[in-house]
This record gives sequence, C-alpha cells and structure tokens, in this order.
Amino acid sequence: MIFVCFVASRKDVCAQLWSQRGFIEGSTFFYPQTAPNDDVRVVGDGLLRAEVFVKPASWIQFAGGLDLRAGSHDHVDDSWHLDFSDRTRRRPRLSVRRLTATVTRRALTVDVGKQFIRWGKTDIVTPTDRFAPRDFLTVVDNEFLAVTGARAVVQAGRETFEAVWAPRFSPSRVPLVDERWTAVPPRAAAIPVLEANATLPEGSQTGVRWGHTGSPIEFSASFYDGFNHLPNIDAAVTTSESPSIVIRQHHPAIRMYGVDAAVPSRWFTIKGEAAYFTSASGETDEYLLYVLQLERQTGEWVFVGGYAGEAVTTRRAALTFAPDRGLTRSIVARASYTIDPNRGVAFETAVRENGDGVYAKTEYSQAHGQHWRATVTGVVIAGHEDDFLGQYHRNSHATVTLRYSF
Repeated sequence: MIFVCFVASRKDVCAQLWSQRGFIEGSTFFYPQTAPNDDVRVVGDGLLRAEVFVKPASWIQFAGGLDLRAGSHDHVDDSWHLDFSDRTRRRPRLSVRRLTATVTRRALTVDVGKQFIRWGKTDIVTPTDRFAPRDFLTVVDNEFLAVTGARAVVQAGRETFEAVWAPRFSPSRVPLVDERWTAVPPRAAAIPVLEANATLPEGSQTGVRWGHTGSPIEFSASFYDGFNHLPNIDAAVTTSESPSIVIRQHHPAIRMYGVDAAVPSRWFTIKGEAAYFTSASGETDEYLLYVLQLERQTGEWVFVGGYAGEAVTTRRAALTFAPDRGLTRSIVARASYTIDPNRGVAFETAVRENGDGVYAKTEYSQAHGQHWRATVTGVVIAGHEDDFLGQYHRNSHATVTLRYSF
C-alpha cells in the first residue's frame, strides 16, 4: 500500500486507497454524592481510538479499529491481551473495536466481520434494535458494542431486504456489583454482594428486515431469533456465618417481531416503533415495547419528543437489568441547537408518567481548531428507589471531556 502511494506520488491516489481517523480522549466524572456501595466521587477515564479504512477496488472495502483504554475506578481490565469478543465484565484494556470487509455488487451489499448493526427509527428508546448491545457500566453514559457476523442488504427500487447472522452471542456490559451503578437498596447495604460466573449462551442469532421508502410513508418490518443481550438476574442469600447476596446473570432465548414507520407532515415527522418479545423459556417475560414520537427541525434547532410504553403479557422474571424497558412508561425528549460550526448544546430527558423517576442531561460542546474539542455534561437523576430511574438518584454527576482528533 505504502509502495503504491510512493510510486504514484499523488495524494489523491493514496486517499482513494486508504484513510484513517481517530482520537485521544480524557473524561472526568464528578459525583456530588456517595452511594451505599461506592464512596468514590471522582472517576477518570481515558480512551485512544484509531480506525483505518482500505478500499483497494470500487467493489470492496476493509475497515478496522482499535481501542486502548485506561481508568481510575476498576472499569478497565488489567490484562494487556488483545480482546476481540467484548464479552468481559470490565472494559478490555486493548480491543478490536471493529474489523469488517464490505463487498458491494450492484444492488447487493455484504458486510462480514465485527460490525455495528442498527435497526429502528426512534430515538432514546429503540425497541427493534436487537443487534446492538451496549456498555452500561455507567448506565446513562453508554456506547454501542459491535457484533461479529454477516449482514446482506439488497436494494430493489424502494424496497430493502436485509438478513443478519451472528454466530457468536455478544452481551451488553452491565454495571459492576461493587460500584455505584449497581443500585443496592438501603436495607441490604450492609450485606456483601457477590457475582457468580455468568454462563453465556451458545448458538447463533438471526434476523431479517424488510423496509419500504417513498411517499407518503416509510416503514419496515423485522424479525429476530436469538438471545436477549440484556440479562435476567438470579439472586440468592447464602446461609453461612457471613451472609451475602450472590447474583448470577443469564441471557434468555427470545424472538422479536417488530415494525417501525416514519410519516412526514407539514409541521412534524411522525415516527412510531413497536416490538413484541416472546420466549420459550419459563423464566423470562413476554412483552410489547412501543414508542410514538414527533420530530421537527427548524433553523439550527432539532426537537424530538414522544412517549415510550410497555405492555407485559406474561410476567415470569423476578429481576432483570433492562434499560430499554426501564425507560418505558415515560415521556422522552431530546433537543439540540447548533450555535455555530464550533459550538453546540443538547438536552435529553425521560420522565416517568407516575413521577417516580426523572432523568435529565445537558451537554455543551466547543471545538478549537481542527483537532481539539471540549465537552461539559451535566446529568440529574431523581426519583423513588423502587423505580428504574429513581434507584440511581445518588448518581447525578457532571463530566468534563477533552478530545484531540487526528
């Protein structure tokens, strides 16, 4: 590759063959309150991310990315081995973020490897997004994890047909039991919480999606057969001289039947999304998640607001970690304003319909030159301890992030 660029001695030829991007980022989290199981108030995280894209021909492209992490609060694994699977409880110190080959031939596009697969149309809560596990170590400041598999997309006029096969299960990363984002009830704060080794399911996940674009409506239907990337949790109290709570995660097999649609109008774009989840397991719920939202862009403002709901048809699980369900039965909203090319502000909130839980986030970001960007974020969480949002009421925080992009 370097030899070809050297011989050609032209920047445009090199640019056609390969490109790269990346950043170095440092973040500091400030928590004004301690939690029953965590008295640390200042947490630091560091991330170096580098990505390379190689396009040797018009019909094929390769993409790869590496992450190097550091942290002050035991979020990062001590091992220096190169992680590919993203199945560790802590964030790997050195990991392959993605590694994908993309082949395009006329109407067919095939992606093979570790990749990001997103389904659905709505914001904040996206019920049909089943191939999208996340890192929830800090529940409200999460990012997506890639999955390993193959995806084929066929575009036929206004119709799009997509098929996904993932031979290896990729779970979401859930909060660590000895840190503040595992909310411990005050009555159990004096009892140690231990975590048994989780057994991740073996087997593949498959999904298909059909989409239609065009006036006056854009819609799609999807089906997923695999495992829930969010776990059910079993908890037991030991009867030894020093009692403790032992928890174990397991990921039940599920099937998802989903639809989503977007309808533009004069004042708003109306978006809706719904997914029904069934399971042959006798230990997990069957339920419907749905979202109805309005979206409008006016000038430099973008507004999104709506309602996320849930209807449980069969209740079986005693305890789950499910942020998608935890944000339902809520009014959800998001707004962003571009002040100028270098500055912007954003707002996001979820308010439970019964008032038992409130989450609000404000973010201001400013760039300096082509490489530097500083971001200040404030998160406020309040509510009742029995509510998914309210249980994190001690975790309101501010974050300062400085990024250098290259």
